[in-house]
Amino acid sequence: MKRLWLLFSQTVTVLLAVWFVVATLKPQWLSQRPRLASVVPVFEVEPDTRSPVIAGNSLSAAARAAAPAVVSISTSKAAPHPHAQEPWFRFFFGDRPEVEPQTGLGSGVIVSPAGYILTNHHVIEEADEILVQLSDGRQAPARVIGTDPETDLAVLRIELSDLPVIVLGQSESLEVGDRVLAIGNPFGVGQTVTAGIVSALGRSQLGINTFENFIQTDAAINPGNSGGALVDAEGHLIGINTAIYSRSGGSMGIGFAIPVATAREVMAAIVRDGAVTRGWIGVEPRELTPELAQHFGVPASQGVVVTGVLQGGPADQAGIVPGDVITRVGDTPIRNVPGLLSAVAALRPGEPAALEVLRRGSPRTLTVVPGRRPPAGQRQD
Repeated sequence: MKRLWLLFSQTVTVLLAVWFVVATLKPQWLSQRPRLASVVPVFEVEPDTRSPVIAGNSLSAAARAAAPAVVSISTSKAAPHPHAQEPWFRFFFGDRPEVEPQTGLGSGVIVSPAGYILTNHHVIEEADEILVQLSDGRQAPARVIGTDPETDLAVLRIELSDLPVIVLGQSESLEVGDRVLAIGNPFGVGQTVTAGIVSALGRSQLGINTFENFIQTDAAINPGNSGGALVDAEGHLIGINTAIYSRSGGSMGIGFAIPVATAREVMAAIVRDGAVTRGWIGVEPRELTPELAQHFGVPASQGVVVTGVLQGGPADQAGIVPGDVITRVGDTPIRNVPGLLSAVAALRPGEPAALEVLRRGSPRTLTVVPGRRPPAGQRQD
């Protein structure tokens, strides 16, 4: 028993001696604790230093980027006095009586450092004087470079330096639900920004223009916004605000804008040639309804039926007759009347093009040499 007790005492003494030495020379060995992966809170993440509320919902950066390039357009034109043609009025005031000026307001977008401005044709139509006011307060008279009534677009130019220029976006990549801003000068109150989304794409057959492919938006567009900018969340131009559907004259959440892809092509043609040149074949087209398909004896589920052909026109010379169903122009399949108008307009006047038609159910390929599209009101399509 003594031996066991002696062994125990010696072991304790040695251990105490070792502890004393370690505590004196390496005290940090005694203070270290093991770290276990299981005690680390795995759900903890780095704090986000950004403000998600502002970054996710504010469009102020887009407005700051685009707004300086959106201008207010004031027009005036001389209008004859309402009694100018009455004999008694001409007796007192002569054959050239004083006229009462008419004024109008609209908007426009600076798209080039050279001073080119995109706006609507109806904003500056028949105007004698056009005055452009920038958001920085500068004003300048504008001259008309050219207009295209069939898309309701016009190109103006001002002579000022250091102009703010908007960045042209890609309207082809738009999707329904994308956020947009409408910037313009509604009711002449000053530059105004409204927000909404893209409500629909490819709107046509509205009776607004000859060539329609509108972006529909619920961003508020009011009188005076015509010719202004529809921009995306980055402040890039994606459309020219043109029209609204309204029963009261104010915004009801249905506005229409011309895609910038169309505006870019029209502007390039106007700046280059002073006008837009389009192809024309001289037919009267109608949508192919089941009733018309049965009447003309064609099984086509898509295409456009020809109900009239201008005598001596390109289509007549190519052998197209009433009752033919046009299914393809060149490489473009035809599904409706707007599609036919666009496909024919894209043809180069004087250059032969292939037209595929169904005649009494039999397919045929005809060659047509398109002419130059006459002014509105002087043609069949």
